[in-house]
Amino acid sequence: METKDQSSKESRKQSPKELKKYIKYMVEASVIAAMYAMLTIFIPGGSGQIQVRVAEALTVLPYFTPAAIPGLFIGCLTANIVVGNGLYDVVLGSLASLIAAFLTRKMPSGVLAPLPPVIVNAVIVAFILKLTLNLPFLVSAGFVALGELVACYGLGYPLLLFLKKQGGKLFKI
Repeated sequence: METKDQSSKESRKQSPKELKKYIKYMVEASVIAAMYAMLTIFIPGGSGQIQVRVAEALTVLPYFTPAAIPGLFIGCLTANIVVGNGLYDVVLGSLASLIAAFLTRKMPSGVLAPLPPVIVNAVIVAFILKLTLNLPFLVSAGFVALGELVACYGLGYPLLLFLKKQGGKLFKI
C-alpha cells in the first residue's frame, strides 16, 4: 500500500521534457536579470529625475517570454541595490519593473509592448522622487516618461523588431 509521502514524491517528479523547460526558463530569467543589472550599473544616466536607463530597452522581452518577468524584476532589484536612491527606490522601483513586465506580457501587439514601462515608471519613479528628493511629481513624471520613451521605443522597439525577425527566439537552448 502506498503512503501519502510516496504518492506526493511521485507527483513531484518531473519528466525530462518538463525539467528541460524549467531549466530553460530559469536560465533565460537569469541571463535577462544579469543583462539588465549590468547595463544599469555600468552605463551612467539611469537614475534621477532626468534619466535614460539603457537597460529599459530589455523591457520588451516579456512580449516574447514569460521568463523575462522575473528576470527584469531581479535585474532591476540588483541594479537598484547598487546604484539606486535608497530603500524606496529599491522596493518601489523594482516593483514598478515587475508590474510593467507583467503588463508588457499582456500586450496584444509589438507596437504596444514598450508602453507599460513608460507609463508605470513615469508614475512610480516620479512618486519615488517626490518621496525621497521632494521633486515636483508632474515634472518628474514628464522627464521620466521622456527617458522611458527613448529607452523603450528608441532602443527597445528596434530590439523587438529584430527578435520578431528571428522568430521571437531569445536564446537557442
